[in-house]
Amino acid sequence: MSVITPKSEEFLRSYINNASPTGFESAGQQLWLDYIKPYISNWHVDNYGSVYGVINPGHDYKVVIEGHADEISWFVHYISEDGFINVIRNGGSDHMIAPSKRVNIHTKNGLVKGVFGWPAIHTRHGEDANLAPKLENIFIDVGAKDKEEVMKMGIHVGCVITYEDEMIILNDRYYVGRALDNRIGGFCIAEVARLIHENKVQLPYTLYVVNSVQEEVGLRGAEMIAQTIKPNVAIVTDVTHDTHTPLVSSKKHGDVKSGAGPSVTYAPAVHNKLLSLIIATAEEKGIPVQREAASRRTGTDTDAFAYSNGGVPSALISLPLRYMHTTVEMAHKEDVNNVIKLIYETLLKIENSHNFKYF
Repeated sequence: MSVITPKSEEFLRSYINNASPTGFESAGQQLWLDYIKPYISNWHVDNYGSVYGVINPGHDYKVVIEGHADEISWFVHYISEDGFINVIRNGGSDHMIAPSKRVNIHTKNGLVKGVFGWPAIHTRHGEDANLAPKLENIFIDVGAKDKEEVMKMGIHVGCVITYEDEMIILNDRYYVGRALDNRIGGFCIAEVARLIHENKVQLPYTLYVVNSVQEEVGLRGAEMIAQTIKPNVAIVTDVTHDTHTPLVSSKKHGDVKSGAGPSVTYAPAVHNKLLSLIIATAEEKGIPVQREAASRRTGTDTDAFAYSNGGVPSALISLPLRYMHTTVEMAHKEDVNNVIKLIYETLLKIENSHNFKYF
């Protein structure tokens, strides 16, 4: 049975469609906060824009559930005299998908439309036959005659650029769009807050529902907010790779498949006792889970929480995702539903002053 309601899905669509580039997340954070306000007691925002809602305040024992709000994007880096724009990455943007994509350039006067241009196939002969997109050769065309006109549009070095692609539902089975990594994680924890409120759950601890900024450039928002909250436990949700699509090796990248349930990760930063509690909860509640391993770091906000404040028992619940860091990221609706349920049910198993020490 799905816990996602039509109203929830309406929020998800507006949240995904809103641009929230790394370092410029505030509009998306405001949307997210407005949605969870009915389900929380109070909220706070830090200096760089990470937001958290508090449920059942006043307890010494503090539990965090967390996702990150930012999406990969580009910065205007150089404007040629002919009015073409070169870019640098803001996060892990993929230069391979850029050519022929439509973009929004964010200026103080509003959005300016543009496209990533590319030489026509007819012109690519000889040594140009194998021309491939590189960070050094991709460029944006805003239809301007020269640099002066570009600048009159309000575009300058440092303006952030996002793709304009919006969410669709594919075959009534997959959410598809840009920036599911990881606003869909923010959606999942918001739904957990809603379920706690609607089911009138009285938790024995204080719960912090955290939407962090700047994950895509080094887990920076989580690093900051972990020092602010100083939690006793942290459950992080992010995305992981569906490795059952063409050109991806399950043997190399882990055996994870969309539609087969959330994935849990074994890693040095992941606390074994908390992970065992999550897996036992999944088994008890009939929630399917998959397993993967990370040899040194998870590459998610789990690492930031785990190694903060002298060590915080932390775990990662991941949503299988196809085509990460493209504009057609795909997440199975049942997996989203089960991520929500697994986080919710695990929270019901955590006790006040729960001791996660190994001995």
